[in-house]
Amino acid sequence: MPEVRCIGADGHQFGVIPTHEALRVAEEAGLDLVEVSPKAAPPVCKIMDYGKFKYEESRKKKAARKNASVIMIKEVKLRPKTDDHDIDTKVRQIRGFLMEGNKAKMVVIFRGREIVHPETGQAILQRVGQQPVDVATVEQIPTMEGRRMTMIIGPKSGLRRDGGARLAMRLRCDTSGAGRPDQVVKALGLSEATLIHRTRLVLSEPSPAREAWRRRGRYVD
Repeated sequence: MPEVRCIGADGHQFGVIPTHEALRVAEEAGLDLVEVSPKAAPPVCKIMDYGKFKYEESRKKKAARKNASVIMIKEVKLRPKTDDHDIDTKVRQIRGFLMEGNKAKMVVIFRGREIVHPETGQAILQRVGQQPVDVATVEQIPTMEGRRMTMIIGPKSGLRRDGGARLAMRLRCDTSGAGRPDQVVKALGLSEATLIHRTRLVLSEPSPAREAWRRRGRYVD
């Protein structure tokens, strides 16, 4: 290219000058002439330290990846004849996934002749999907995939991400032992490691659960 629009390292506009002149200015400054807008007429070039420029770009990309929200799709398996107790457990798990900012993929698996009654699976999916309606929105309606019927729900727009602490604090932990650490982990749909590192469970009343969590060093008076 015979000429370019040249911009100095300090932002100074050299205007449209011959390419060899722009290269001379960059060389005298101990810098590089970098084409930043090749489709312009004439092309736009800037005088800069190209090595430093690439390093800064790399740092920005790494920072963007680090700060980006990672959304996972958590699969929850159901059966056409899932009982009420199991449904309640699945709903709590799904709510935990949604509050963490993840999506939930509910899957009903049909066995044998169950496949001739797909409406039972659809009824289960709709029943489960409607319960966390305060925090969820349907992203995929029930769809058959072979012997599997799937439905995907995601967190509502604007829903504040919850690492598990507020869920744990709201979970009922009474003297019956319903708040044992292993049951809390199961109810929230979190791994034990996640719960231990990301939550501080508050138990307001004396209970076996409180003592169990105290022994684990996570109880807060």
